[in-house]
Amino acid sequence: MQKIRATTLHQEIVSRIRKMIQKGTLVRGQKVNEKDLCKSMGVSRTPVREALRQLTSEGLIQLIPHRGAFVSQPRMEEISDLFEVMSVLEGTCARLAATHMTDKDLSRIEDLHNDLETHYRNRDHEAYLKTNQDVHGFIQELNGNRVLNDVINGLRQKILLYRQKQLYQPERFDQSIQEHRNLLGAFRTRDPESAESSMKHHLLMQCRALVGLYANKEAGEGRKPAP
Repeated sequence: MQKIRATTLHQEIVSRIRKMIQKGTLVRGQKVNEKDLCKSMGVSRTPVREALRQLTSEGLIQLIPHRGAFVSQPRMEEISDLFEVMSVLEGTCARLAATHMTDKDLSRIEDLHNDLETHYRNRDHEAYLKTNQDVHGFIQELNGNRVLNDVINGLRQKILLYRQKQLYQPERFDQSIQEHRNLLGAFRTRDPESAESSMKHHLLMQCRALVGLYANKEAGEGRKPAP
């Protein structure tokens, strides 16, 4: 693994651990081995522990006194609540974006959507997820509400973990691209209400797929107790 430059140490460690959680290298309930992380990244324990504290504030890591750091195991009720809140917030973003967007803005969304279609045809989940993140980020950028953006940014890293996992559910890829097509149609007609409802539906369908994913996993393996 490539060594980390000191100037970007803290945030780089946070980013790497977050990606390990997102990709499933670190799984729910797993204890984080600080010694292994330090060795693989070529850093001391102090910045690793600082990074773990930041990830605790994001809800991705749980620090337990005298036991160490564990990947969080949120209850499905908590995940559902998170998606419900984000559906309202991102729905508002879509409504404001449809109200304020210029022809240039719409062209940018269409370009991003075309990329989504390409990744969908190629069944390239990883590239699709990256472009999907760009789509949601650009729509958020267009809303023009700084307070709304601050609230969403506080939740975004946590929800990205679950957004990525749900796309691999059976039929979810097909559903996702159709939801994006509906959203694009609302933007093309400059219909704020339709844009808002399409975005809210998109988030809630993600939640439904994720609930199904964890329900199936827990039915097969049995639910593990929180550390």
